[in-house]
Amino acid sequence: MEIFPPIPLAEWKDSKETLHRFAQIVGKIRLASGVRRNHWWNVPCHLTGRGTTTRPMGQVDGNPVFTIDFDFVGHRLIARTLDGRAASFSLPGHSVASFYRETLNALRSIGVAVHIEHPHPYELPDAKRPFADDTEHASYDPFWINRYWQVLSQVNLVLEEFSAGFSGKISPVHHFWHTFDIAATRFSGRIVEQPPSVDPVTREAYSREVISAGFWFGDDAFPRPTFYSYAAPEPEGLADQRLSPAPARWVEQRGSHLAVLDYDDIRGGANARAAVLDFYEGVYRSAARLAGWDIERLASPGGITDPYAPAAE
Repeated sequence: MEIFPPIPLAEWKDSKETLHRFAQIVGKIRLASGVRRNHWWNVPCHLTGRGTTTRPMGQVDGNPVFTIDFDFVGHRLIARTLDGRAASFSLPGHSVASFYRETLNALRSIGVAVHIEHPHPYELPDAKRPFADDTEHASYDPFWINRYWQVLSQVNLVLEEFSAGFSGKISPVHHFWHTFDIAATRFSGRIVEQPPSVDPVTREAYSREVISAGFWFGDDAFPRPTFYSYAAPEPEGLADQRLSPAPARWVEQRGSHLAVLDYDDIRGGANARAAVLDFYEGVYRSAARLAGWDIERLASPGGITDPYAPAAE
């Protein structure tokens, strides 16, 4: 399979917007049914061999242990409980409203009752419209949805490789349903005092100093699939640092700066994966140096911290 196959936003924009809302519905079920973790690590979804999964949840809220999986090969949503009960339905042909209804019906049929506190999109243009009323978003092109999963799977492994080089506190590689990106975040351990005026999602996400690396598929504001990296809080002078490879650049984003590398600028190259890893590593080293992180102490070359283990070849 081609490394980083093309996925121009214009070709699947309507399907992406529908799927994004499908994912938010499942994500909000995850939010309501799992144990809270620092920095919201409990709510993103993870990759499987056929799509994405919520991972096991339930039990603490009176429900059986259950999972919800998107199958982007067979194009179905599948809900399962620990005792083997399962319910599923086909994804093509659904609006957000009918997907919302069928998902809750599927859960009820296997003995799961979930209350979503705010059944509306999160930080999307139609955030005031309940999922149950959204018949506008009803596109699902199986070809492009499968391509999305293929790209997501390849980027997931690049981020896993990048994550292996850091021995400090680091997030899993996970797919965020609220912004529809995939990322991994490194932490220095320093506390960041967020004022009460900051929204609770941001306060929890950035309660510690971080350097993050990720990828998104594009949206109206930034209409290209893009690899990105940033530091929060941003150390002084970061946006003056040189980026590699050459197409990478700094852009201003909400009063700070984001390092970006357009997917289409490198995807056809012979060493596309190496270019992305070089990009992530360069931003990390620049940000960590300016912020005073102990880069050498936090390193784990080849994913190894054992001083007696043979070096990875």
